[in-house]
Amino acid sequence: MASKDFLLQVQGYGLTTAEIHYRMPDHPTLLQLYIWQEYDVAPSFPTLRSFLDYWRRELEGALYSVRVAHNRLIKPAEWRAVDGIIQVH
Repeated sequence: MASKDFLLQVQGYGLTTAEIHYRMPDHPTLLQLYIWQEYDVAPSFPTLRSFLDYWRRELEGALYSVRVAHNRLIKPAEWRAVDGIIQVH
């Protein structure tokens, strides 16, 4: 049986990392950093949006900024034509 993560990658999901800065509830002038990582679909990012909705609804730390990086780990094969002959002994 294939892992859940592999099945998501085959379905077009890529690894998404979000750098979330938020204000500390007791000290609103201070920013705290939280790193979130999950498989998600770009450019809509439904999983990340769901997590951020949960954050706004349930957690006290107000969001300051969110920076997102995304990369599909399984892609079509990349190839290029090479003009020449390579000889191996």
